[in-house]
Amino acid sequence: MTITIGVHSSNPSLYHLYHLSRLGPAQEELAPLGERVVFHPYADGVRTGELLARGVIDFGGTGSTPPITAQAAGHDIVYTAVSAPRPEHGAVLVPEDSPVRTVADLKDTTVHLAVGSWQTHLVAKALDDAGLSYATDITPVRSGANSEELLRTGAVAAWVAQGAELAAARRAGGLRTLIRTSDVVTDRSVFFARRDLAESRPEVIEALTRALRRADAWAAAHLRQAAEIAAADLGGSADDWESALSALPWRIEPVTDAFLAEQQEAADIFHRTGVVDRAVTVAHARAGARADRAA
Repeated sequence: MTITIGVHSSNPSLYHLYHLSRLGPAQEELAPLGERVVFHPYADGVRTGELLARGVIDFGGTGSTPPITAQAAGHDIVYTAVSAPRPEHGAVLVPEDSPVRTVADLKDTTVHLAVGSWQTHLVAKALDDAGLSYATDITPVRSGANSEELLRTGAVAAWVAQGAELAAARRAGGLRTLIRTSDVVTDRSVFFARRDLAESRPEVIEALTRALRRADAWAAAHLRQAAEIAAADLGGSADDWESALSALPWRIEPVTDAFLAEQQEAADIFHRTGVVDRAVTVAHARAGARADRAA
């Protein structure tokens, strides 16, 4: 059997597992089980649930939002592991001289963010905590290469930056942090699989989790080399990537009731504000959950 691992640049653990594929931690962990590993690179982590449902991949990882939207779309997924919280992974930035001083001041403004990613969770919950709605009180626009420029010229009110782009923006100065990630959400990497694989081959899931831990351990011990790989592949400077990667916990943890409660809170906010069009019971995405688990 061949296990296909989905990989995209927004998930650091999977990204470095992929770039370590020549060293083979995934294959080494799965070979004793008679399995072969292949990687399926794709650009947008938001598609992970769809790719699992179509059988293109068997296992993937994202931030907190895509597994919830996958469940809402009726895709039958199972959570397998999560990262430790990533408190400094991203932030909502505004210009230093902006009149936006609190989250409430974002009302009736345009915010650039990676729509559908964990950043949607961050912004939606921050607004909800302030008594505002992601659906009606801001205009969320998918961020792009010109988001920082638009922010600095006042064309947009706020921008959610992460990773090396956040490090570069802070180094350039002239911006301030309106929302710190850790003040609103835990922002974990989330790993999930097709239910048939997760429930029939738990030993495969355990092997994949060990491989992720090995990739994380390598990155934590070789931050400069990991930063140079990312800079060469994705752009930006190795210094900014090293700053971003050094802020990550590089630790994989089990799926807990506390994590599922975090996800359920997000799912409820998403349903209330129209991010998803149906209620989601996050606990249905646990191995062994009942038959109508996709609801």
